[in-house]
Amino acid sequence: MASNLELVRKRGSMRDRLIVAIDVDSLKQAKQIVQLLAADVGMFKIGKQLFTHAGPNAVQLVQELGGEIFLDLKFHDIPNTVAKAAVEATRLGVKMFNVHASGSLEMMRTTVKEVERVCRQEKLRRPIMLAVTVLTSLNQDDLQRVGVEHEVADQVVRLALLTKEAGMDGVVASPHEVADIRAACGRRFVIVTPGIRPGQSHRHDQQRVMTPAEAVRAGVDYIVVGRPIVEAGDPVKAARAIVADMEQGGK
Repeated sequence: MASNLELVRKRGSMRDRLIVAIDVDSLKQAKQIVQLLAADVGMFKIGKQLFTHAGPNAVQLVQELGGEIFLDLKFHDIPNTVAKAAVEATRLGVKMFNVHASGSLEMMRTTVKEVERVCRQEKLRRPIMLAVTVLTSLNQDDLQRVGVEHEVADQVVRLALLTKEAGMDGVVASPHEVADIRAACGRRFVIVTPGIRPGQSHRHDQQRVMTPAEAVRAGVDYIVVGRPIVEAGDPVKAARAIVADMEQGGK
């Protein structure tokens, strides 16, 4: 495995395991957030909103300010198209990116193969490659409405096993499914969890949530937090409180 992934296994400080989502609509806002929080969080998530607005310039901005990036674009297309997009994400120097596990085993296998080939040929850092299982905004009724008859936890494990078979590094999943994923895929499988909300915080559009401490106790590798930090009156204080809560969960 690449050295980047080995760092995950060492797990590092709780600060390093906190990813802040910068889901904003301008580079000016993104810059303010990164400048404010770079010393207190481990990574910044760039998703569809900011990337559609600013493209690779958003990635470059965060990197110039010293931040690491989780590129959360959830690639989902034919294998060749996703693999080519993943290669470009790798060339951007992101630490982590994701695809949709439901895109198929072949899509994920092709992505891994092409990314590793380009990393060897161009001497690039190998990113952590993840697949999204079931979005944390979905519940059992949502799955049934799109034709998935399995229980949420069963569908998550099914997709996690497919991800592992494809050679990817881990999954994005709710902390509620961590125990089942660990049992099926092992401890070295990386788990990144959105749907993290501090106690008493608003759930917004998230359905399957946990507090930071609960997520750490469940055994996640990274947690993703957006609005509870970015929209707080004091984002630095909010980020530090979440790290402190994570530390309590790790005791």
